[in-house]
Amino acid sequence: MTAHTDLDAREALAERLVDATTHALETLSVYLGLKLGLYQALAKLGAATETEVAAHAGVAARYAREWLEQQATAGYLACDHPTDPPERRRYRLPPGHAEVLLDADSPHHAGPLAGILASVTGVLPQLLAAYRSGGGVPYAAYGPALRRGIAALNRPMFLHQLAGSWLQAVPDLDTRLRSAPPARVLDLGCGLGASSVALARAYPRAQVLGVDLDQASIAEARAQAAQAGVADRVTFVVGDAAKVTGEAPVDLVTVFEALHDLGDPVGTLRAVRGLLADGGNVLVADERVADAFTAPGDPTERFMYGWSVLHCLPATLAEHPVEASGTVLRAPTLARWAAAAGFTGFEVLPIDNPFWRFYRLHG
Repeated sequence: MTAHTDLDAREALAERLVDATTHALETLSVYLGLKLGLYQALAKLGAATETEVAAHAGVAARYAREWLEQQATAGYLACDHPTDPPERRRYRLPPGHAEVLLDADSPHHAGPLAGILASVTGVLPQLLAAYRSGGGVPYAAYGPALRRGIAALNRPMFLHQLAGSWLQAVPDLDTRLRSAPPARVLDLGCGLGASSVALARAYPRAQVLGVDLDQASIAEARAQAAQAGVADRVTFVVGDAAKVTGEAPVDLVTVFEALHDLGDPVGTLRAVRGLLADGGNVLVADERVADAFTAPGDPTERFMYGWSVLHCLPATLAEHPVEASGTVLRAPTLARWAAAAGFTGFEVLPIDNPFWRFYRLHG
């Protein structure tokens, strides 16, 4: 490598770090805007001055000015007449931005990512200690911002795609869930219950049991089921997925973006296989990553590894796992787990989703 190319490489990496830091700071500023109700104020007020936004959101005017200017500079907000004196400038949400930031039902809802990132910043000292000791950082240590952020990010997919496209891609499963006698569904790693509630609403005959290890998540899931009017058909319990038991065979086990977080994935799959009714299936959705490691990786691989080093791996290692996958669960690894658990059928389903790959286990 010549001195010139070495200088180019150093400058390129330095510029990349500055750019990455800029994006991280802007994302954390989005978190401020959501938690403080600043975007919500603009969505209600329309074009508004710093004083109007501050009064509506209940924040100090000087902070409102700085945040509004920063958001306009970053392109999250539009500013009418930016050459006016600061107190006279009006700021507004550009078309489509309110949907991305505030509409919890929209398929484009990405605002929760800011809260998930913010949750990681709160445990950085614990992460440093865990990396040195080989221990972990408990899921609960990341706080409500993480569990609520993940739930809010995934909720639109469950709302719009679970019954509308995912399960319709597996016609025999869709038919069984609609038919009598009522199908029994076990939703493992259910989190705040959005998947369980969506299953119950889409399939009025089905009985759904949601299981998660996090007690706070289960409490919120029960409230969500009651609010949705499906608490008579959806039950939530706190439990270890590897030790789950059932009073009757189940027709379908779903594991949505949770298998890679389990400390004993083979034990879990073996346990649920023992619960399946004749002809029952396990439907797994996990991260859409490549089948093999490559370096450098594409944006999806970078995104998933980023969450893995900061959250998924440390949270799993806090459970004294048999095997800690991290976020990047590749298809060959899942196939190995399925075979070790006794499944004879393993297939990747033809479901188009930019974030998850879907797998069917049976036999």
